[in-house]
Amino acid sequence: MTDTPKIELRNVSKRFGSKVVLDNLSLTVQPGKSLIVIGGSGSGKSVMLKCILGIIRPDKGEIFVDGKNVLKMGSGEREETLRKFGMLFQGGALFDSLSVWENVAFGLIQGRKMKRIKAKDIAIEKLAKVGLGAEVGALYPAELSGGMQKRVGLARAIAADPEIIFFDEPTTGLDPIMADVINNLIIASVKELGATTLSITHDMMSARKISDELAMIYKGKIIWKGPHDKIDHSGNDYVDQFINGRAEGPIKMEILKP
Repeated sequence: MTDTPKIELRNVSKRFGSKVVLDNLSLTVQPGKSLIVIGGSGSGKSVMLKCILGIIRPDKGEIFVDGKNVLKMGSGEREETLRKFGMLFQGGALFDSLSVWENVAFGLIQGRKMKRIKAKDIAIEKLAKVGLGAEVGALYPAELSGGMQKRVGLARAIAADPEIIFFDEPTTGLDPIMADVINNLIIASVKELGATTLSITHDMMSARKISDELAMIYKGKIIWKGPHDKIDHSGNDYVDQFINGRAEGPIKMEILKP
């Protein structure tokens, strides 16, 4: 196995006006591993993910995929790197005007110029892998429950057999049973593909189940990283407060008082 990380961030910083969101953040994800980054709202999780995906450009720092600095790539090489990615968005992000199978096949048709008939076959195959029958492919997102929409989002994320999959709050808005169904589907899908995954969440049950490693971000920095079974004994007061959901501790929530 290569020693080159699949994903590496070195001293990545990003601010919006006077607000520092990422502060010299460094992080690595090894090939074939599942890393979950936990942290509260506003801690920088989503901005970190958007920087890797190229949606936001950091103010400074370096971001590597397979040892290549994506911030210095030309458009062609950047496009080739993006083809390695799959993404499960927090809100599903399905297109209301497209049928379910067209949503799953969107990247294949639009990004890879695949013929619709072949793309539809792949979409139906991927829907089956997340427990949805071919008949669901003909429906529209508005006709689906929240759990079904999430499964369609997962089918789309794995449609092109990506090397790297990003999960943005994969269980948000789901009841505990459906959340566990999604967690199991994620584990099975990732194992079958042999993919590397980077996820962001505040759902500790999900984080413990689908991760090989956990890292915590606080005020734009990674303050702890280690195997998922070591987090209960991290020795870090911030991590301890967060994973146990305690109001009292070093993390202070700003609450406006009347």
